Amino acid sequence: MLNLSRREAVQILMITVNEVSKLTGVSIRALHYYDTIGLLKPTAMTESGYRLYDDTALVRLQNILLFRELQFPLKEIKNILDSPAFDRGKALEQQITLLEMKREHLNNLIDLAREIKKSGEKVMDFTAFDTKKIEEYTRQAKEAWGNTQAFREFEEKNKNRCANEQKLLWEEFMGILAELGTMKNLDPAAEAVQAQVEKLRCYITEHLYYCTPEILQSLGEMYTCPGSMHDNIDKAGGAGTAAFAGRAISEYCKR
Repeated sequence: MLNLSRREAVQILMITVNEVSKLTGVSIRALHYYDTIGLLKPTAMTESGYRLYDDTALVRLQNILLFRELQFPLKEIKNILDSPAFDRGKALEQQITLLEMKREHLNNLIDLAREIKKSGEKVMDFTAFDTKKIEEYTRQAKEAWGNTQAFREFEEKNKNRCANEQKLLWEEFMGILAELGTMKNLDPAAEAVQAQVEKLRCYITEHLYYCTPEILQSLGEMYTCPGSMHDNIDKAGGAGTAAFAGRAISEYCKR
């Protein structure tokens, strides 16, 4: 973790924990706790020991709040976000659906209240209070993230790893993808490129979860979509690496 002066932090657009709290509505105490359990580590620290956060950290905080809205425990959220298979686009789609269902529920309650006020009489209609659809969707969303075989296997392998081991795992994983970035001038179907994809698949299987062709294909599609994973891959291997990795994986899965 970097140690910066306040002036340096301002120059590279980092904000303090107090500013993050005001921006997001998350208490400073909660942010400190997220740091303690490794859920949201600050990007850097000032010379005085104050936590600093950049845009990448704020995106992760958005994801945390998203899954909290879906009623996930913090431990499960950490495992999901730390998984290379995390698909922010899919998570956002689920969040939008859930919010739309909650909006419909609130509109029904408002309509009922207006009807009662207008009539001045008893209205024996309790359907507006029914939250079963919201609860069912929340349950399905949790199952989609937490009850897959791949996620359970990842959780089992990851539970005894310390923070440094997880960091090393991530760096090795991104290093394999970065190597693909050095091959962008080649045909995605080229033997050397396909060998690198095979290396990626074997690494995922050994350290994370059994990487079936279907899972690998989904990962490749995720890499090509805008989001934090796409940005991280391009940061590691240079602009265009994520898109090239997606094409290379697609070729691999055709075999």
